[in-house]
This record gives sequence, C-alpha cells and structure tokens, in this order.
Amino acid sequence: MNTDLAGLGHLFLVFFLFHFSSFMVIPAIIDVTMEAVCPGPRRVLRRHLPQRLPERIVLACNRSEVYFYVFYVATIVAGIFCQGTMHSLCFAYVADHVRPKRRAAAFALLSGVSAAGFVSGTLTARFLAASSTFQVAAAVATATALYLGVFLPDSGGVSCTDGDEACDPLLQASSSSTSSSASSSDEELSPRLPPHKAGLPSLSDMFTFLTGSLAMSGAATITFFCSLGERGLETALMYYLKAQFGYSKDEFADLLLIVAAAGMLSQLTVMPILAPILGEEILLIVGLLGGCTQVFLYGIAWSYWVPYLSAAFVILSAFVNPSIRANVSKNVASNEQGIAQGCISGISSFGSILGPLIFTPLTAWALSETGPFNFKGFSILCAGIFTVIAFIISLRMRGAQSSACKKSIVQQEQA
Repeated sequence: MNTDLAGLGHLFLVFFLFHFSSFMVIPAIIDVTMEAVCPGPRRVLRRHLPQRLPERIVLACNRSEVYFYVFYVATIVAGIFCQGTMHSLCFAYVADHVRPKRRAAAFALLSGVSAAGFVSGTLTARFLAASSTFQVAAAVATATALYLGVFLPDSGGVSCTDGDEACDPLLQASSSSTSSSASSSDEELSPRLPPHKAGLPSLSDMFTFLTGSLAMSGAATITFFCSLGERGLETALMYYLKAQFGYSKDEFADLLLIVAAAGMLSQLTVMPILAPILGEEILLIVGLLGGCTQVFLYGIAWSYWVPYLSAAFVILSAFVNPSIRANVSKNVASNEQGIAQGCISGISSFGSILGPLIFTPLTAWALSETGPFNFKGFSILCAGIFTVIAFIISLRMRGAQSSACKKSIVQQEQA
C-alpha cells in the first residue's frame, strides 16, 4: 500500500480512542446521576453522551453534586461549539487523502472504527468501577489529543482527485490508462457546486450550498429523514421492548452490543469490499432497505427473539451513513469538504432533536393502557415510515442521476 496510509492509520487510531473514551462513560453516568442528584429508587430516564475532554476530567476529579452540575454545564457549553466537529473534520481529512471512487470504502472504515470504539468502551466499562471509569476516560481523551497534535499531519485542504493515484492510501496497484480515462469521464459527469466564497457563510449561503446540486440536496433530505427515523427508534425501542417482552437491562445491553458488533463488522469488512464494485448509490439503497426491514421487524415482533434477528439487519443499514458521506464528498470542491460534511452533520443533529420531541409522547400514548388500540409497536412503525421516505428518495435520486448521466453521454457523442 501507499506510504500515505500511515496518515490514515493515525486518523483511525485517533477516531477509535476518541469514541473509546466517549462511550466508556455511558454505563457509569447513570450511577453517578443517581448518587449525585437522585437518591432513592427513582428511575433515571435521561441518557447523556459526554464526548469532550473537559467533562470527563470534571467527573474524574470528583462525583459529588456540585461537580455533577459543573459536568453538565461544561457539556452544554462544549456541545454548543464542538458537537459533531470531530466527525466532520475526520470525514473531510479522509476526503483530502482518498480518491473519490475509493472514499465510500474509506468512510466505511472510519465508521467501523467508531463502532469498534463503542464496543470496546462499553465492554471496558463493565470491568471498571465508576470512579476508575471517568479517570481512564479522561486519560485516554488526553492521550488522544496529544497523539493527534504530534502524529497526525495536516492535509493542507487539497482533496485527491481520481487522477491523483499517489495520494490514495487505499489503492494497492496503479490503474491502467483505460480506467483512468473512465474515472475522468465519471468526474466530469458528477455535478459540482460553485466555489464557496470566503468568510463566514450566512444562512442563505448554506441554503444555496445545500440546494446547489441534486446530489447535495438529495443527501441532505435523506440524512434528515434517516436521522429522524433512527432517533425515533432509539426513543421508543427500549420502552417498547420492556412493555412487550419484559426486557431487563442485561438484555438491553446485549442487544446494543449486537447492533454495534454487526455495524462494526459491516463497515470494517463488508462495505470496503462492496463499495468499489457497487458504488455508494447502490449501497445507500441497500442500506436503507435493510434499515426499513430492521425497523418493521422491531414493530411487529411476535416473540422475544425477533428483536435479536432484527438487530442483524444492521449489517445492511450500516451502509447508509458512509454512503451519504462519500456521495457528498465526491460532489463538492476540495475547499468545501469540511463545510459539506458539517452541513450533513448539522442536518443529522436537527433530526436528532426533532425525533425525541415527536416520538416520546407518541410512544407514551402507544404503550398506555388507555390507548385506542392495543398495538405497542405503533410508534416503532411510525419511525419506520421516515426510513421508507428516505428509501424512496434514494431511488428517485438514483434514477435522476442515471438519466442525467445518459443525457450527458448522448450530448458528448453528438458533439
């Protein structure tokens, strides 16, 4: 492989350690919350995902009530400025080092590393006390920041193109002149956004940026509906499984680990193999179809083992996010990689906000004894509707892009 692979190797390690330290604290934060502000047998219904270094250092020092509130204030302030930054910058960094036709595989590896961090962090937390968990997480996060500053080289903000074979760390052999010319042809057929003007972009600039091409607007729409459906599923699933099958916390943990392990397996092994063959558009359609199947199996589950079967479809639904990121990356200019990935992250966050607001009351209504009908999985199926909408949009976008490519080829032949 090309020597530039070492650059992505450093990035993968940074991304893994970041998620390892982030997800390690999730099992412990519930116990800390109970001890700090919730004495007695009251159940804690809120989950929190601390992702940045200061919060972990706060609870690593002390877990009293005062430190607990300092932790949440630091989390809110850091989240306003930093939420999603790590993912957007890492995707942009990969885009600067990998050719457009190979980015789907690279983004899949990056997402798989994230899933590996989740699995490793969750398993590690099972063997650590609450006090040690936050100390280890803070130490790993600090080491990650130092490692990033020392070993990860700056990309310079210039993306690889299909003709730049030397900067593709995933390319194992030089391509022939025939494939090179075909890649150049594909590059010309891809829609390109106009160069983004210097300075801080306004809301109108962002709207123009998102609607500047079919690929970008389609990716933004699919991201929104996918995020809305995923957060709706996450909001309702645990309560639904508890009410329908009496799942305990151990069964919840097993289900989450199955989901994470399946996603990690898919993104680290399956998708890098299929991406160069099928392309990110086909993988996106397959992933959304798998996501629809997964959600509807949850909603109509007739036995306690059906949710475990449904979780296996994560192997397919894990294709969605890397495929969207790769499709966006290849359709924007080199100086717009960061802002494009940031837009997708922002839209995903917006869907994540709306999801619980919509599905929390809907789930409570569906699970209540006074509901108009006895169908506890109703809110799950409603979440699946948003995934179906995203699936339909991906099919229409695929058809429109194929028609545009055929039209361009005909015009080139006539010329």
